Amino acid sequence: MKVVVIGGTGLIGSKVVARLSEHGHEAVAAAPNTGVNTLTGEGLAEVLQGASVVIDVSNSPSFEERAVMDFFHTCTTNLLEAEAQAGVTHHLALSVVGTERLQGSAYFRAKQAQEKLIKESGLPYSIVHSTQFFEFIKAIAAEATDGDTVRLSPAKFQPIASDDVAAVVGRTAVGTPVNGVVEVAGPEAFQLDELIRKGLAAKNDPRTVVTDEHATYFGTELKESTLLPGPDAIIAKTRFADWIAQQG
Repeated sequence: MKVVVIGGTGLIGSKVVARLSEHGHEAVAAAPNTGVNTLTGEGLAEVLQGASVVIDVSNSPSFEERAVMDFFHTCTTNLLEAEAQAGVTHHLALSVVGTERLQGSAYFRAKQAQEKLIKESGLPYSIVHSTQFFEFIKAIAAEATDGDTVRLSPAKFQPIASDDVAAVVGRTAVGTPVNGVVEVAGPEAFQLDELIRKGLAAKNDPRTVVTDEHATYFGTELKESTLLPGPDAIIAKTRFADWIAQQG
C-alpha cells in the first residue's frame, strides 16, 4: 500500500520510511525539502494521490507558544482536509506519553489540540504516544541548562530508542485503525535527573546536574509519574546501556 510519511526525512520519519519500504510498501517521505509543506498546503494533494495511510511525525520548528500552536493547528487541519479529499483510510500521528498531564506547557497544549482535531475529524485514526527518545537526552539537558548547571526534576520516565518507536509506528500504521491511543515505552524507568547525569557523563560533558523537584520540563512542573506510560503500553526491548554502547 502507499503510505505517505509527513516529516519523513527526520529522525523518526526516515526510519519509518525505511522499515515500510523493507516490508514492500510504497513509503513516500513528505517534507518541505521534498516539496510537501503542510503549513502552506503546498504539494499535499499531489503526494496523497493513491495513498491509503498518512503518518504524521512532523514537529514544530519553534516551541514558542503562538508559533507551536499555529504549526500543529494549521498543519493538521490542512492535512486532514487533504486526506478526506484523497480518500485516505488511516491517519496516524505520533505524540507524547503524558501529553494530557503536561498542559502547563505551550508545546503540549499544542499537541493536545492536534490530537483533538484528529479525533473529531471523522477519519479513521491511530495516535501513538511515545515516551521520550534516548536521542533527545541532549535537548532535555540543553533546555534545562543555566551556565554550567543543568537543573532537573527527579520525576520518573521510561525513555525509548527511536528505532523502537519507528517499528511501532510503522506496524500500527499498516494495521487496522484503533481510533484511540497506543502507548509505547522503553524497558526501564529512570529518574530524569539521574539519566541525564549518566548521559552527559557518557559524553564527558562537564555540566553539573542538580536535582530540583520544582524544575520545569519544557515549561511545566512534573509529578513523579507524569511522564510514565500506563499498564497497557507496548514495552520496547532496547535498553539504555546497550543504546549508549552502540553510539560509539
